Amino acid sequence: MDSFATGIAGPHPPKHGDPAAVRAAIERLEADHRAKGTVLSGRIIHLCHYLPIVASLQRTPSDIPSPPKTPDAQPVDVQKLQSTKSPASFEWSLTPRRGHTAMHSGVRSLSSTYEQIIVAYTGDVHAHAPGSSSPSVVGGGGAAPGVETIPFNKLTDAEKEALVKETANYKDPSADPTLKSLTYVPVFLDDKVARGHYDGYCKNTLWPLFHYLLWQDVATEITSHEGEFNAYLAANEAFAAKVAEIYQPGDLIWVQDYHLLLAPKLIRNHIAEAHIGLFVHTPFPSSEVFRCLPKRKEILDGMLGANLVCFQTYSYSRHFASSCVRVCGYESAPNGVDVAGQVVSITHCPVGVDAPRVELDAQRSGIKPKIDALKALYQGKKIIVGRDKLDTVKGVVQKLKAFEKLLIDFPQWRGNVVMIQVTSPALTDSPKLERQVSELVAHINGEYGSLDFIPVHHYHQHIKKDEFYALLTVADLALITPLRDGMNTTSMEFVICQNQVAHGKDFPLSRAPSPLVMSEFMGISSTLADGSLQINPWNLGDVAAQINRGLTMSDEEKYQRQEKLYKVVTTHTSSLWASVLVKSLLEKINSEGSAHQTPFLERELLVSKYQKAKKRLFMFDYDGTLTPIVKVPSAAVPSKSTLLALSKLAEDPKNVVYIISGRDSPFLIQHLGHLSKVGFSAEHGCFVRIPGSSEWSNLTKTLDMSWMSEVEGIFKYYTERTTGSFIERKQSSVTWHYRASDPEWGNFQCKQCLDLLETNLVPKRPIEVLVGKKNLEVRPIAVNKGEIVKRLLYENTDSEFVFCAGDDKTDEDMFRALIALRPSGAEAGAKIVLQPPVSASLTATNGGEKPKLEPREIGIEPDAVFSTSVGHSTKKTLAVWHVTSPAEIVESVLELVGEKPIPEDNEDPKL
Repeated sequence: MDSFATGIAGPHPPKHGDPAAVRAAIERLEADHRAKGTVLSGRIIHLCHYLPIVASLQRTPSDIPSPPKTPDAQPVDVQKLQSTKSPASFEWSLTPRRGHTAMHSGVRSLSSTYEQIIVAYTGDVHAHAPGSSSPSVVGGGGAAPGVETIPFNKLTDAEKEALVKETANYKDPSADPTLKSLTYVPVFLDDKVARGHYDGYCKNTLWPLFHYLLWQDVATEITSHEGEFNAYLAANEAFAAKVAEIYQPGDLIWVQDYHLLLAPKLIRNHIAEAHIGLFVHTPFPSSEVFRCLPKRKEILDGMLGANLVCFQTYSYSRHFASSCVRVCGYESAPNGVDVAGQVVSITHCPVGVDAPRVELDAQRSGIKPKIDALKALYQGKKIIVGRDKLDTVKGVVQKLKAFEKLLIDFPQWRGNVVMIQVTSPALTDSPKLERQVSELVAHINGEYGSLDFIPVHHYHQHIKKDEFYALLTVADLALITPLRDGMNTTSMEFVICQNQVAHGKDFPLSRAPSPLVMSEFMGISSTLADGSLQINPWNLGDVAAQINRGLTMSDEEKYQRQEKLYKVVTTHTSSLWASVLVKSLLEKINSEGSAHQTPFLERELLVSKYQKAKKRLFMFDYDGTLTPIVKVPSAAVPSKSTLLALSKLAEDPKNVVYIISGRDSPFLIQHLGHLSKVGFSAEHGCFVRIPGSSEWSNLTKTLDMSWMSEVEGIFKYYTERTTGSFIERKQSSVTWHYRASDPEWGNFQCKQCLDLLETNLVPKRPIEVLVGKKNLEVRPIAVNKGEIVKRLLYENTDSEFVFCAGDDKTDEDMFRALIALRPSGAEAGAKIVLQPPVSASLTATNGGEKPKLEPREIGIEPDAVFSTSVGHSTKKTLAVWHVTSPAEIVESVLELVGEKPIPEDNEDPKL
């Protein structure tokens, strides 16, 4: 799976490899985690909107008669009398629920290796009358048509407890009996919350927005948004509370789809160390559309509570990342989005179907008679088949108009082609759309039909599986035209049915497989791009031309396209999708590399370790660490106490002291150059001067720096439009400062500029963008502060004490490099192997011939490594300790050398 990186891998299907290889990778990851001491329970908790079960309750009334009603009773008394007629006994009946077949088959496929728990809403509870048959299988969380339901507040505690037990023991009749059974955990929602959550916020707000449908009447919608959002929040809180109730350390948690976008953060509030993944099955709109959502930040922050956010396609993941940058102001990280020091990974992986099961279903004995009937009914005619929900975004209207365009532009097909369009009723009725479709069908049939020929056959109903597969098998072309769609299973089921036509035995058809014409706006489109004919459903002329091309395609081309499609459909299955999700989440579990809150620096321990060490290594950032952040960068001069601390440290021969700053070398020489025994790294590691030397090494000399003029041009554009901002160009980096600008406008412009750089320049150039404190900096990707820290450790492997301090994002590179000295699960006294750092090899090439650099061992004790972040106590960082101000860093160092801070109004001390 491709991860979202600086310069994403590109809008192509992610390469997952062989399913067996993915499972082997999972086993290796689990073994590695356990070797490092990471707890894994072997359980996966899946959060879905509703259970794949319809719950029906049959109550048997009590034989004890109720007291007669008192004529003058108050309403409250009437309620009491009615309540005495409570049921004496009850019985639950559970039947399968239709819908989300691909997702649930993928989940079931993991049961061979994992204990799995499905946490989901019960859906409407059906009232099952004594002696009646069980209700029919229904889709969605609602009730079957014409079936009476029981309100949530009318269920007794005993009935709820019994339903919990029944669902926990439920066995899916269609599941593989050789696999472990799933455990279902119901979530009970009040009827008002359930309606406001699904029928309200999900269907009225999120679903239209995610499918690029904006609300027409904003003035009336905003009020309903607020109330419906509260229901959405309450439902998500109920799910999070249920997860917290059943959670065990080491569980993997997967949250499914847009119904539960707030759940990751809410679960994180309950369980800080949880391993959470979120998969969004729907499209995700561009940031310009998403920012219309009134609760946009709450939704994004809820999603960013996960460790990993996964979408159907590359474009959806890119839209999400752009929204996080533009709406929330978060920084785009190399593998996702940086949220207060915690990197949330973003990736994409399309869902597939359960191909082996579909192949078996397509061969059922009941299909052959229906195929024969269809062939006889439409003998001599080409058959175009479509099946869609009657939703606005499914493009049924556009499909019918394109079919009419076919008959206009290619009149030879009049009387020779029929369209069979099945539209299953949507979860919410749309009389206007139904009327529009019916009128279009009537118009086409009236204009191009005759007494013995009807061009369009429209069936607005649910059809049985045998009928559906018979249609897909007999079709001469499948036409699928959603305007926006996440996953579309019909296209993949069509491919499998057509493979039966081409290669099946004892099959009633003998011809080449039929082509697939599909919209480019589906989540599966990029995966099936090589074999299908892809169209823009709004371009009716092009759709008609592609239909004609498909109907007249040569057998050779049909076989070639079918081979490509079948390979994709049978490889990218629902089971592979589920395995890849598990693998991806396991890859993100890395407690060593995760930002966290830290304790205040323990000075007694610091002094103790310092005094015992025979050699010590000190590395300091400058701005915000040794000096406070100021509006004008040139005003950030070191204090007397800072100069004293650095001087005293450097005088001790046991100490190696370096300033690792983003400043350029002239500034460091001007203010600190007289400290000859202090080493310097300027411009985030691009230039280095070792202690006792006056020469600077340029580590970027061999790198391509032609990108600097392009970056400077972009920064000039924003400088002209942001009063108080300015550009600082160094030898190896370009920085845009907006400290003196209006705070809100400066932040807004920063987000816009960051998005422009990340989208248009970073994917093409060897650079990275750093969001600092009121600045944006662009630098070479091969050189950073972390590389300089690795170099200093490599050159000072006999160090017994390391102190590293920094305050902003660029300094997290230093802390990340030091994590190697504190590996989890390592035994005391164990040697750590350091590989030759990139910065060391860059320096070597500057002098001519490159020397051979070998790995080296360092044996420093983990508790003698003091990585220290400057900032608030709630700040998340990769460091081990924190202080709240630069003054506390200076005071800590002065304590090590036995000195006290100097008041700024005193005379300069003799150094």
